[in-house]
Formats: sequence, structure tokens, C-alpha cells
Amino acid sequence: MRKIAIVVAGGLVATAGFVGIATVPQVHAYLWPEVKAADAPAPAATPGIPVTGGTVEAKDMPVFLNGIGSVQAYNTVTIKTRVDGQIVKVNFAEGQEIKAGDPLIHIDPRSFQAALEIAQAAKAKDEAQLVSAQADLGRYTQLVGSGFQTRQSYDQQKAAVAQLQAAIKGDQAQIDAAQVNLDYTDIRAPISGRLGVRLVDAGNIVHASDNSGLVTITQTKPIFVNFTMAQEHLHKIHEKQAQGDLRVQAYGADNVTLLSEGKLTVIDNAIDQTTGTIRLKATFDNNDERLWPGEFVDVRLILNTRQSAPTVPQQTVQVGPNGYYAYVIKSDDTVERRPVEVASIQDGLAVINKGLQAGEKVVVDGQYRLTEGARVRIAAPTPGASG
Repeated sequence: MRKIAIVVAGGLVATAGFVGIATVPQVHAYLWPEVKAADAPAPAATPGIPVTGGTVEAKDMPVFLNGIGSVQAYNTVTIKTRVDGQIVKVNFAEGQEIKAGDPLIHIDPRSFQAALEIAQAAKAKDEAQLVSAQADLGRYTQLVGSGFQTRQSYDQQKAAVAQLQAAIKGDQAQIDAAQVNLDYTDIRAPISGRLGVRLVDAGNIVHASDNSGLVTITQTKPIFVNFTMAQEHLHKIHEKQAQGDLRVQAYGADNVTLLSEGKLTVIDNAIDQTTGTIRLKATFDNNDERLWPGEFVDVRLILNTRQSAPTVPQQTVQVGPNGYYAYVIKSDDTVERRPVEVASIQDGLAVINKGLQAGEKVVVDGQYRLTEGARVRIAAPTPGASG
């Protein structure tokens, strides 16, 4: 390394013409190292822009149509009395799940039991009279041939027997009617389901002509969901249904919580010209009773499934003047702004048709500071951050 010499005066010299000794500065040399440009510290590398990264994932994504539907009970029965009388016993609890044939309400049966016994007694009397009349008819038959009995008497006796036989049939009809009314005093569940709120308490007198019921039963297993679709989807629905049963998913009000999954069972036979929609009905097993009659739900009618479709979190895809795009992270930690084609956005995921491949790294959050070729630094996502 070359040295630079610097001379400093600091010694002694003699001066002519003067007596004595004068102080003369002496000279000292100092050497300083020469600084090269190569020895200067290199400038610090540009720090990367912090972003949240993610990976393109291949998933099976359903293709579906959205609709809004209402839950309808599979069967609904309003329990009413078919005879007049006083309620003497209530055999159920409100909201109870029951089976067909279970006892519900008992009405005072005494008057109907008495009517049944009266009808039975009338039949017994007529049967006794019939026995006697048939015996007389037998004797008349033997005597009419010998002339000891007139033909007129024989015909009258034969008519009396026929009248008694008819009376017995009427008595039996009265017995059957009385038995039916007596049976109506014991009200039982006609279907299986869940009971509602009790509308009449024990001790009240009810009438067959009353408009209000005693309690309602709704069958919730299985259960229906009615919903509508725009008429332009009808031909596509028919086409897919010809290939097999179409799945229907019912979601809660947040359109995120899956409540139940069933199948499409009914397509209405006409389009509503007022709204331009077609009415459809799906059936759900509803074994866990997550669907409740009268409830509004978001409905997804699954048409088919995209197999191994590239997907990214929804916020990965940005919208620019020329359409959708996303930032792809390259191996040197720089980004490439790449246009993409989005098939659909569902459940917080963007399904990509073109532009991205499974396994590629993309910027999920932090795109607002990026430009083409910018260097990035992948930061750990904060708790609760989107995506």
C-alpha cells in the first residue's frame, strides 16, 4: 500500500549574524494509509416488502346454484275433536316427540258408552223377535199347503221376518256408529312427529264444530325445503337431474354454517310468470333436526364438481383495469403480476380457471405496496388475519 509523507518543522538551525543559538523547527514525517474505493463498505441490500404468502391448492370444488328457501314439515296435522264432550285427561307434554297411535287426549266417554249399550239392546230385542217370527213362518209354511193357513197370512208372516231382519241390520249400524263415537273420545296421534303448544286444557268442553284445534303435530323426519330458481337455470337442472339425483345443501343465515344435505325431489310443473322463477322442493332426512319448520335457509343446488381445481384465498385475487390478477412469488423472492381467470368465488376461496397452478406461491395479503418485480419478505400471518 502506498504511503503519503507529511513533513512537520520542529528542529534547531543556526542563524548567521546573531550571537546565540536560535531555535529551528524540527521536521517529522507521518505516513497515512491511502483509502481505496474498494475498501469502502458495500451499500445495504434493499429490504423486502412484508407480505403474507400462501400456496395454490388443488381442491374438488362444487358447481352450484344459489337460492333462498323455507323449511316445510313433511306432514302437519291439527288435532281436533270429532265428538262433543269434556276433556278429562291430557296424555302428552308440549313439544314432545310421539309415535303414531300414542294417546293424546281423553274425552268423557260415558254418554257415548250409554248410546252404544242402547243400540246393542235394540239389536238383541229385534233378534229375539226375529227368532219367534221365523218359527211362525216355518209353521205357516207347513199349514198353507194343507189349507189350515191362508196364503195371505203366510205372506204377512214372511214380510214380518224380513222387516225384523232389516231392523237388525239397522241396529248393527247404530251399534257401529255408537262405537265410532266412543272411540273418538280417545284421541290418538295419527302420525309420528313433534307436538306443538297445547291449545286446550283439561276440564274444558270441546265441540266437533270448533274451528280451533287442540294441538298440532309436525313431522320433521324427513322434512322439506321449498326454494326457487331463475327460469334460465331450468334446462340445466333438467339436464343434470337426468344423470342422477342432484344434491341440495341447506346453510344457515350466515351462508357458512352447513345445516343439512338432501336431494332434489320435486320440480314444479309450471314457471311463475310473475317472478320468472321455478319452484323446487328438496327432501332432507333431518335426523339431527337442525332444520325446523318455518325456518329460512340459504340453498345450494349442486350441479357437478370441479375435480382438483386450483384455489386460493379470496383476497389473493385483485381487480385491475384489465381484469383479475394475482402476485406470484418467484424463487428469488420477487413477485410477478399475473392475470388470472376466476371461475367462481365461494366459501372464501377463489376458484381459478387459468393463470395459476397448484403448488405455486402467491401473495395473500399486502398487495397494495407491490409492483412488478418488487422484492418481498414473507411475514407470518397475524392471528385472526383474513385468509
